[in-house]
Amino acid sequence: MPLHQDRDAVGFILAGGQSSRMGGDKALVPFAGQPLVERALGILRQAGLPAAVAGARLPLTVSAPVIPDREPALGPLGGICAALASTSAQRAVFLPVDLPLLPASLVAYLLAHARITGRAVTLPSVSGFAETFPVVLDRAVLPALEAELNAMRGGCFAAFQAAAAGLGEAVTVVPVELLVQSGGVAHPDALPAVRWFLNVNTPEDLLRAERCLPAHFA
Repeated sequence: MPLHQDRDAVGFILAGGQSSRMGGDKALVPFAGQPLVERALGILRQAGLPAAVAGARLPLTVSAPVIPDREPALGPLGGICAALASTSAQRAVFLPVDLPLLPASLVAYLLAHARITGRAVTLPSVSGFAETFPVVLDRAVLPALEAELNAMRGGCFAAFQAAAAGLGEAVTVVPVELLVQSGGVAHPDALPAVRWFLNVNTPEDLLRAERCLPAHFA
């Protein structure tokens, strides 16, 4: 039975990869008192989405369904394809496990924007540069993404562009700064938008991200 078949939108945490720079499974690294994967699941749930984990190496004990990666060697695109194939929901939001400072309000806004516009690929930009994640994908892009995967092209952003073009569209990019200025999106800890996209790939990154939290300014 497809995952969350009664919903029009679902959320997935991308938790694959080798985590070689972290020195251990990144998904299970503690951040602000909880594993990164649980913090990421919390972001999706705060945005009003049922959440699952995609692309993880099993076993991974979390408070959500886990969908194994069909093509681990090709990076997160394999997890995305596996996740889209697992659900009958029209839209899916994908969030990497290593963006712990992202506010749930941004996820909710991107999803609302995708619903209104009906576009197949919706993602944010910051400082004039498009970010690959978080991304809202219409399930209609699955065949095109699988074609990119089967062609051994594992780059997610290029795959999103190809999938949108196949549907006669361009990727929709939403500038985060404009959302903040208009009050449409806000960070609960008042962090500037550029910090929301801090990737936690190394122990040094983890320390840097934790220092952004309010407790470290006290």
